[in-house]
Amino acid sequence: MIHRTSRLLALLILGTSAAGAFAQDAIRPEQAARHVGQTGMVCGKVEKTRYAENSEGQPTFLHMGGAFPRHTFSARISQDQRGKFKPSPEELEGRDVCVVGTIQRDASRAEIAVSSPGDIKLAQIK
Repeated sequence: MIHRTSRLLALLILGTSAAGAFAQDAIRPEQAARHVGQTGMVCGKVEKTRYAENSEGQPTFLHMGGAFPRHTFSARISQDQRGKFKPSPEELEGRDVCVVGTIQRDASRAEIAVSSPGDIKLAQIK
């Protein structure tokens, strides 16, 4: 049932045209570390956002799969992409999203480096 629900959520989020381009199953944030090195679509609730303005590159993180610092997955938005997001990354906190990209490992967590706002899709409630 969870697998079927994840796929349905992914199709609702991405819509018909994008779903064809990303014909893959949604990965829960807690499962993302099992897919390191693969291109995937991680879907879940953004538990916390964090703008690391004092860190190198000033990235913004969307933490999913648990509350920071015990989260299991992060989407990392580079400073040069941050201003392109509508809604802003901070407005994504508490919302369900899917993040598409290559899943990497960052310490003990999985991460996707977001290359454009198109890599993150909001859930569309009907």
